[in-house]
Amino acid sequence: MDRLSWQQALIRLERMHASIEQLDRPTIVAIARREAYIALPLPPRIARRIDQARQRVEALAAGEEPVYGVTTGLGALATTAIAPAHRRTLQHALLRSHAAGVGPAIEPKTVRAMMAIRAKTLAMGYSGVRRELVEALVRMLNADVLPAVPEYGSLGASGDLAPLAHIALCLCGEGWALVDGERVAATTALTDRGLTPVELEVKEGLSLINGTDGMLSMLILGLDRFGELLDTADLTAAMSIEAGFGTDRAFQAELQRLRPHPGQEIAAARLRRLLQGSSILAHHRHSTHLVQDAYSFRCTPQVHGAARDTADFATQVAERELRSVTDNPVVLADGRLESSGNFHGEPLAFALDFLAIAAAELGAIAERRIDRLLDPQRSQGLPAFLTPDPGINSGLMIAHYTAASLAEENRRLANPASVGSLPTSAMQEDHNSMGWSAGRKLYRILDNITALLAIEALCAAQALDLRAPLAPAPATASARERLRREVPFRTSDAFAAQDIDEAVQLVRSGALVEAAQPYLR
Repeated sequence: MDRLSWQQALIRLERMHASIEQLDRPTIVAIARREAYIALPLPPRIARRIDQARQRVEALAAGEEPVYGVTTGLGALATTAIAPAHRRTLQHALLRSHAAGVGPAIEPKTVRAMMAIRAKTLAMGYSGVRRELVEALVRMLNADVLPAVPEYGSLGASGDLAPLAHIALCLCGEGWALVDGERVAATTALTDRGLTPVELEVKEGLSLINGTDGMLSMLILGLDRFGELLDTADLTAAMSIEAGFGTDRAFQAELQRLRPHPGQEIAAARLRRLLQGSSILAHHRHSTHLVQDAYSFRCTPQVHGAARDTADFATQVAERELRSVTDNPVVLADGRLESSGNFHGEPLAFALDFLAIAAAELGAIAERRIDRLLDPQRSQGLPAFLTPDPGINSGLMIAHYTAASLAEENRRLANPASVGSLPTSAMQEDHNSMGWSAGRKLYRILDNITALLAIEALCAAQALDLRAPLAPAPATASARERLRREVPFRTSDAFAAQDIDEAVQLVRSGALVEAAQPYLR
């Protein structure tokens, strides 16, 4: 995009700005999606707070007192004194050495979220950086100069050092940026947006990289996506239960109150609303053909509900972390500069791992419902693999294979990263959280369950059509009709991957849930 068109884009965004002190989870998500940006100039109160902390750092930098990262080296070199003439040089050298990541560049949304969170943290006035540095980082974010951040390199303990160093180095006009998906020199990307590389002062390089921003970004964005998938899972489960001649009697409110987990009650209530008015369920509600449904039908509120409760826990962690200062050392209100371990990512690593487990189980129970619909021995009269002419046609047999492979991969990915740790920095940093790795795994699981739920929607919609003339509930019928605009009912085999891809797009965009949303409000 040329500079003129970029300026026009900024004008369009002026109605969607946020003060740096008001960056809550929804705003971080909006910034990650380029639906909002951070307002400049900084509010006067914030600017004063930043300036006061900076004055203290400059006073310490002028002396000989050992202050980590100001007058000393870093990590295992924390006892090495740095001469006054070299203290600014240390900050640039720090970024060059720490920008040591490898692998493909991570997704832009995560980089934008990291930049916003780092700016917010620096603006809290505990880092001792100049306000000019905070404003430069915000301008780079608002101009969408996107640093190229490699996927591998963070251990999630001294903050996300390597990923943040790649961002900070780009701010200084070194390293790489991404333009139209291609890696270019950072100085070129800055110049093309009318920005000037930053010259760092004492402590500023350290403050740019000592934080949990990568882990927190993945937790915030993962929670946003997981919330959408929870809604989708309730919908596809309702479609499967209905098509499989299940019952909604197990979802009665009085039964759920006997075990008052909040998420379980929410999931059961949603299933009741989604299935309300179903002629299919009414057809066999009091039938004696099944005493109890299989667990994958009957226990859906318990599994989906536990996933919701896990998301609530992870949300609390994310919101606390977003209010936190994870720099090291920090300038306290009385002017002391103190070191701590607040950069350690363990709280986030646990939450990311726990969320990955919940997400994997959401996909695992969906895979079991798919299998039940396709098996003529258990599907209550549906044809084998949901094709009207089995034998010549294989129907959705191999679509289930794909779902099973995704569920199995999720099982492997759900193994927690946070229980593993390798010591680094000559044993100074001898325990690491691996929270960055937990976040990367979570993203892959969320991709997998997006496809899993899309396959369940395909199978359930096919099964609902095969139940005609019995009519589904209004909510599930609306979802089926939305799917049918992209994928027709199949009387014979068709290109399965294309059908799955169309369903995946509906799930990812939220269009499938939106079709049933009036029945969930």
